[in-house]
Amino acid sequence: MKLKWAFLVVVTTIVTVLTGCEPLMVLDPKGPQAQTQANDIMLSIWLMSFIVIVVFSLLVFMLIKYRASKQREDYEPPHIEGNKWVEAIIVGIPVLIVAFLSVVSVQSNYKVESTPVGYEDKEPLVIYASSSNWKWHFSYPEQDIETVNYLYIPADRPIEFKLYSFGPITSFWIPQLGGQKYAMSDMVTTLHLAADVPGEFMGRNANFSGKGFAENSFNVTAMNEAEFDEWVEEVKETAQPLTEEKFNELIEPGHLGQLTFTGTHLDFSPAPEGENGGHNHGTSQDEHSENQEDEHEPEDHSEHDSH
Repeated sequence: MKLKWAFLVVVTTIVTVLTGCEPLMVLDPKGPQAQTQANDIMLSIWLMSFIVIVVFSLLVFMLIKYRASKQREDYEPPHIEGNKWVEAIIVGIPVLIVAFLSVVSVQSNYKVESTPVGYEDKEPLVIYASSSNWKWHFSYPEQDIETVNYLYIPADRPIEFKLYSFGPITSFWIPQLGGQKYAMSDMVTTLHLAADVPGEFMGRNANFSGKGFAENSFNVTAMNEAEFDEWVEEVKETAQPLTEEKFNELIEPGHLGQLTFTGTHLDFSPAPEGENGGHNHGTSQDEHSENQEDEHEPEDHSEHDSH
């Protein structure tokens, strides 16, 4: 009786707690990339639930059917040879499950790494998303503006994020629009996302990067194209220009609120891509060539020879 009441209390508690929970953001997708990943998650959950139910049902059946019985002390069970069909089933089914999930995962990876489905014919909006301790900088080269710790994007248009970091490795993640991707200091990674509908979403750094990691988040607002264009014009009319001195202050470790600037830091601190990739972060191609010439220029020994 006590066990029965304990079981009822546990079930009631779980049901009560779950009814007060909001839907998981990863299971409330607002874009095609997030929808693909949510479908994979639910497929895995249902498949694993089916496996668990079958296994526990077989366990209960075995415990009941082959439970201990009152046999005489000298009783010996009959010798039974292995059954090839049983062995084929217990080995073959797990192999098929793993193969099925592998195929699904590979197909999904190709989908989320490419332009979102349904947006192939639309020109993407390119946004450079760079992180520093502990803030996010969003550069809009097409619009020539930059924001800190907040992101405005047009809905129903593909977004091509160029990710990199001015500090440790971070992870750019907007759960309702797609999965996370790493931002590193010496290279640019590309993330394709899109918002099907206007709305407000939460974004954050999903990779631990020091004591300020917990507040390394940003707000995302998706709006229609006309509202986005109005916001861009308002920024150009009201925001202060971003200078190199100001940007150097912004990337110092610490937390900031939401800031808006005209111009981008890409003009004086380009992203580490193309010729500027790797250890030449922030150095233009001309400067890099000059440095290489200086390194390989032969020394003038005429003064030493005269002595």
